Amino acid sequence: MVIIVKQHTKEERIRELIQWIESQNLRTHVSAGDFSTVIGVIGDTSKLDEDLISGLDIVEGVKRVSEPFKSANRKFHPMDSIIEVGVDKVKVGHGNFAIIAGPCSVESEEQIISVAKSVKAAGATMLRGGAFKPRTSPYDFQGLKADGIELLLEAKHETGLPIVTEIMNANHLPLFEDVDVIQVGARNMQNFELLKELGKTQKPILLKRGLASTMKELLMSAEYIMASGNENVILCERGIRTFETATRNTLDLSAVSVLHELTHLPVIVDPSHATGVARYVKPMALAAAACGADGLIIEVHNDPAHALCDGAQSLRPEQFEDVAKAVRRVRAAVLAED
Repeated sequence: MVIIVKQHTKEERIRELIQWIESQNLRTHVSAGDFSTVIGVIGDTSKLDEDLISGLDIVEGVKRVSEPFKSANRKFHPMDSIIEVGVDKVKVGHGNFAIIAGPCSVESEEQIISVAKSVKAAGATMLRGGAFKPRTSPYDFQGLKADGIELLLEAKHETGLPIVTEIMNANHLPLFEDVDVIQVGARNMQNFELLKELGKTQKPILLKRGLASTMKELLMSAEYIMASGNENVILCERGIRTFETATRNTLDLSAVSVLHELTHLPVIVDPSHATGVARYVKPMALAAAACGADGLIIEVHNDPAHALCDGAQSLRPEQFEDVAKAVRRVRAAVLAED
């Protein structure tokens, strides 16, 4: 249920209404805008008398919300959320465009620091790098694990870029204390126990869409994190599995528009994993920027031919610089049109 409170209502009256709702063993989510305050009611709202609430002099309207996701629902939170990352509060969402770049896997100190400096110079706002790697084959490189996180922290110290890296197990959370954004990969999108543990932190969570997951399922996974107390969630479209084999996955750019309609959370795009082919990354990155994505996450390696994983989809630093410049031009055109 969504309760729209009239403009200029005193805070004391709003608090009284919230306290009454919560006394019914329900939870509330309050979103204050310029013209009204929206109170989202979470729980079994069948016990609430809609007519009684509508009749209150401070209430402009009441709506039932049929979707199962509540905290992530734009009806509960009409304004776009802005997620702030790191000590410098790098913003994502509501017109703040993030470019996250770096190697699929952290391989060495020299590699990660070299790439970090290159992507920062090209305009990246965050550094990505895999320390724990979920691989299809148990014989493939699984990442440097804790040592990889230490190397990411060194790169962060050298460049000032906030770091983004993937978690696979809730038991690893202590290792992520100084990580700025915790990524949940496609394979773990429905690892609900992990999501609940991440909900107990206040770190920004980058939640990737599963290989064959619907947008509703993605939003329900976000709901697990938010219902546990952490509203700092960034969604990521990274391609879905279809019958097509020309690319690694099929990039569903329609998800950007649909998700923006359904949720207030930022939505970024991963053209690297979506295509699996380096030469397709630029056109898909530009398309993502043009259709209103809130950011990109792109794989960059200083020597893709010898990368320990996903070299085929990784850009060289000079290629990334070209992509970043082109993306900024597209973004400028989109903003001018708005």
